[in-house]
Amino acid sequence: MKHALLFLVGLTATLALHAQTPTSAPALPPEVSTREILTWQSLAPLPDPEGFAGSYAGISGGALLVAGGANFPDRRPWEGGTKVWHAPIFVLETPTGTWKTAGSLPRPAGYGLSLTLPEGVLLIGGGDATTHFSEVHLARWDGKTVTLESRPALPVGLSQHTGALVGRTVYVAGGLERPDSPQARNTVLTLNLDAPAEGWRTLEGGPDTGRFLATAGALDGAFYLFGGCRLVPGPDGRPQREPLRDAWRHTPGQGWTRLADLPTPLIASPGPAPAMGPSHLLLIGGDDGSRTGPAAAQHPGFPRTLWAYHTLTDSWAQMGTLPFSLVTTPVVTWQGRFVVPGGERQPGLRSPAVWSAVAAPHAPKLGTVNYITIALYLGLMVAMGVWFARRQKGTEDYFRAGRRVPWWAVSLSIYATLLSSITFMAVPAKAYATNWTFTVANVASLLLVPIVIRYYLPFFRRLDVTSAYEYLEHRFNLPVRLYASAAFVLFQCGRMAIVIFLPSLALSAAMGLNVYLCIVLIGALCVVYTAFGGMEAVIWTDVVQAVVLLGVAILSLFLIVTRVDGGLAGLWTEAVAYDKLQVFDWRWDATAAVVWVIVIGNLFSNLTPYTADQTVVQRYMVTRNEKQAARAIWTNAWLGLGSTFVFFGIGTALFVFYRQHPQYLEPALGTDAVFPLFMAQFLPPGIAGLAIAGIFAAAQSTVSSSLNSMVAALTTDFYRRFRPNAPDQSCLRLARWLTVGLGIFGTAVAWIMAGADIRSLWDTYLGLLGLLGSGLAGLFALGIFTTRTNGAGALVGVGVSAVVLYWVQRHTSLHFFLYAVVGIGVCCSVGWLASLVLPSRPKDLTGLSWSTRVRDEPAATDH
Repeated sequence: MKHALLFLVGLTATLALHAQTPTSAPALPPEVSTREILTWQSLAPLPDPEGFAGSYAGISGGALLVAGGANFPDRRPWEGGTKVWHAPIFVLETPTGTWKTAGSLPRPAGYGLSLTLPEGVLLIGGGDATTHFSEVHLARWDGKTVTLESRPALPVGLSQHTGALVGRTVYVAGGLERPDSPQARNTVLTLNLDAPAEGWRTLEGGPDTGRFLATAGALDGAFYLFGGCRLVPGPDGRPQREPLRDAWRHTPGQGWTRLADLPTPLIASPGPAPAMGPSHLLLIGGDDGSRTGPAAAQHPGFPRTLWAYHTLTDSWAQMGTLPFSLVTTPVVTWQGRFVVPGGERQPGLRSPAVWSAVAAPHAPKLGTVNYITIALYLGLMVAMGVWFARRQKGTEDYFRAGRRVPWWAVSLSIYATLLSSITFMAVPAKAYATNWTFTVANVASLLLVPIVIRYYLPFFRRLDVTSAYEYLEHRFNLPVRLYASAAFVLFQCGRMAIVIFLPSLALSAAMGLNVYLCIVLIGALCVVYTAFGGMEAVIWTDVVQAVVLLGVAILSLFLIVTRVDGGLAGLWTEAVAYDKLQVFDWRWDATAAVVWVIVIGNLFSNLTPYTADQTVVQRYMVTRNEKQAARAIWTNAWLGLGSTFVFFGIGTALFVFYRQHPQYLEPALGTDAVFPLFMAQFLPPGIAGLAIAGIFAAAQSTVSSSLNSMVAALTTDFYRRFRPNAPDQSCLRLARWLTVGLGIFGTAVAWIMAGADIRSLWDTYLGLLGLLGSGLAGLFALGIFTTRTNGAGALVGVGVSAVVLYWVQRHTSLHFFLYAVVGIGVCCSVGWLASLVLPSRPKDLTGLSWSTRVRDEPAATDH
């Protein structure tokens, strides 16, 4: 074991020597500066040779609808042509199909707003050459024809306005009331689709100037408004356009926020701006007001730049070049693609072309050195399993490592077990997207440790249990033990598949690794070293994995800081400016992540892993004595506190770096992939491989712990409980086969998740089983702190707890941190009360509760 750690430390140090970089930002790699995030192709052109500008478009019944618009069918405007307005509604049922006429607007119209709803396409306002309309209609396609239904009209006629759908609220911003309006409207209207009788309402505050031909968007429950133009008096006193480049966000309940200005003015960019991924809005071209030829006929065409706005870092980046220059047209999301139907390609010139885009594949190359590093790490894990297999003489070795593991190794094992790969990626992502509020959760862990050591640990150690749930039979009865053990095993089976699948998905998306290969490497290798080496292999591989995790995290933080403009000082300045270091929120609000909710909620939620989870409790039993177990628990708590600052520091540093360099972001990736993305982009060869090994390590430590603990529970609580005379060697053989079987099951489910749409079903399964977790903690609390509670009452308490918690989750806005408070509180109170009325046989509780403990055995409290 010592040699394995020395090898790992040496490898990390060697690779780190090659990771030294200057503090200035790195030069932009060519593949980043010229890459395209969208891949474009043309669909069937609109059934009009001239095409249209100002059309309505949306999705209904799975088909693409395009309606109305205007063009110059006879002569160009500089030749004296007249703009003609249109009313037909065209339908394209599939991306490979052809257009057909399926209805008509009430009158020729264009330059309105169209939004896709689940029930159809909302057509809002618009106008013609003489009038701007206030009518609102819902267009529905039934497979044969398009029908129109009236909806609440706007308070005024509007054309060239913009808007977006936020949840079930329609936003409409700006616009012109009349063709000859001297200025644009400076209002934002909203309509609640679930209460249409309330009509349109005007939002207070907002942009400081009226605008039209702006672009709006919606993302994560907020409304965004970008650019456009306003009317100002020209030299001759007549209104003329003045381009705008300001940007705004409206968040319900919080109001308006001024955002970073657009890099250039944008007028009539196709809208609403489509969302790509969880935090990007795309502005697909637009008129920047700079391209004005000597005459309209000589106009060079509108800019073809694809701009991306990142909502988390409030930054803009060019993310590609368009194959077209189209403005005053909608953009519609249809069957996983963005569709731009026609539009204006030059002043007075329309286009019938219909363009469709999908996300371009993201496939970074890791290189030979990184693959060798990963292979060395994975090979080391298997070798350790084979090495420790020589010491597995029976179930005492297989499940409790012969009680020969030092306390410091146990502390690292607990740490690695509780820190899954999901957490390894999600904690930096949380700090990247928000702030440091969640760091106070570690205060709860420190508060809980003395409680666990004083009140819980003595019972596990002195009863000499292999499974935590043996205590429940001693204290209550056999049904309580079997229930708790079965609930633990079922939940861990589902969780194991998720822990294998999610990091595999992130590695595939951010680093280009094959998702199925990742699943096999995480799942199969865990099975090998856990089946061979048992708990001792699990703990010592956890130690290696904890070293890898922390080493990769610390090294990554250093490398991110060196790439931030201004180094550590620049990072601090920008983080403070954007309030990224906020820790305390002192509001009294049970629906938000405020200080008291985080501390109290985590105090109760951590009771489950520390007192009722076999994966953690089992580690209390592998040290030589109770005092060493207590020391391991304390060390794990302090280690968790220290690493929290590292992981939150990584998230904050990533925020500053990607705010300064937004062009490196991958819009299609989820926020949780931001840390692996940086690893793939910027860590030097070898270090990147070690970082990937860190993600593998985080997943494998959790999976291997789950495997051994599930097998311990099944073997001890079921097989050996009902076959007490079974030979120890037969129990050992069963344990190894169960390890293989459960590991294959978890890996297979993760494999199926990668290729089939069962994620929501599996999430439901885990969600229902998760209702039982706090109830398990409640059972142990009832057993230790009460003497009146009996087995029947305890089962009633845990059952009612699950039902109440299910209701709370679905019918209240209580913050999820407080779910454990509800679950444990209900279990304890109902279990105790039920025991007062349910009959039970007298039971000797000597040494089984706190008040009946054997007082000549003091609890371990030193740390």
